[in-house]
Amino acid sequence: MKLTKAQYDEIAQFLGHVQPTRQSLRQLKEKFPSQSQSTLLSIFSQEYQKQIKRTHAKHHTAEAIETYYQRYLNGVMKNAAAPVLLELANEVDFAPSLMARIVLERFLQEKEQAIPSKTLINSMLRDPSQIPDGVLANQVYQCTVNDCCYGPLVDCIKHAIGHEHEVLLREMLLEKNLSFIGFLQRFI
Repeated sequence: MKLTKAQYDEIAQFLGHVQPTRQSLRQLKEKFPSQSQSTLLSIFSQEYQKQIKRTHAKHHTAEAIETYYQRYLNGVMKNAAAPVLLELANEVDFAPSLMARIVLERFLQEKEQAIPSKTLINSMLRDPSQIPDGVLANQVYQCTVNDCCYGPLVDCIKHAIGHEHEVLLREMLLEKNLSFIGFLQRFI
């Protein structure tokens, strides 16, 4: 079914009134049953990313970073098992994986007395067991597995889908005996 601009706008407007969670995806599917799951997921992801880009700067001020870090520390002191970072991210309307990155970076700055490299942070986000603090490692893990639009898990899924589409296109082109340049051939 073809999606009109009016339908897209209606879906986007609905998304503006709900938290960006997997629960919201279910609500979206119930409200717009005539649209495919992949269409709704694509719109959901696109609108969520627009929102994150609009608010990204305010979450990265020195004051905001320090506030988030202190709230994280206070939260885990009260209950280390509670999903403190995940709840904080939802409360301030920010992607859980990006919140985890902010707090992890601030933690490492305090621990190492230096700004950590992006490579180190990315590695720890992909594999939280590398984080020297077990509580923070668990908090980061909770954020990455519960983030439906950002983070290493989502990146792997997107990469796998892209690879699957490339394989399907390659097979269709070979079947029709059409010449083409594959993704990896472009770099040779």
